[in-house]
Amino acid sequence: MQKIVLASNNAGKLKEFQALLAPLNFQVITQGELGIPSAEEPHLTFVENALAKARHASSASGLPALADDSGICAHALDGKPGVFSARFAGEPANDGANNQKLVSDLNGQADRGAHYVCALVFVNSANDPEPLIVQTRWHGQIITEPKGSNGFGYDPHFYIPELNLTAAELDPAQKNLISHRGQALRELIVQLKSRA
Repeated sequence: MQKIVLASNNAGKLKEFQALLAPLNFQVITQGELGIPSAEEPHLTFVENALAKARHASSASGLPALADDSGICAHALDGKPGVFSARFAGEPANDGANNQKLVSDLNGQADRGAHYVCALVFVNSANDPEPLIVQTRWHGQIITEPKGSNGFGYDPHFYIPELNLTAAELDPAQKNLISHRGQALRELIVQLKSRA
């Protein structure tokens, strides 16, 4: 199995990536398991932050690295919280507080549309001149009352009209088929296979 370091310590993301990459013989380990601190995320775009995180993890580990930067963009809020999704309600990061702030900020807004974004970057080395970069969207709506207990982040408030379910009501396998991260990883896998 080929080891890849995941530039994240998010248990939810690790679980999703392990499930999606295991069939391809990749062993995903988190940067935290290797004692690598998190990278700075000073950029205003998902792609730039993901690239910075991937290069940082690869440099510190000497392994190929995979990083994603993802979040939710509410249409009525000009794309907020965007790259600040994990800490929308401030430090320390807290899913419940973030959801509460998003629902509160959308109070009275007619447009409840939102989309998850996932920018996924894979580098073979810290100085890889050809990083593989994928960015995808998953469209839905923000609902006021949370539903479901699966997933993480904004999933209990992210409603998918065509399924009549929130992301938190989907079982993990179903979510991996349609989510922003699942879409991005499948596109990345196509690129990895064509590069080999």
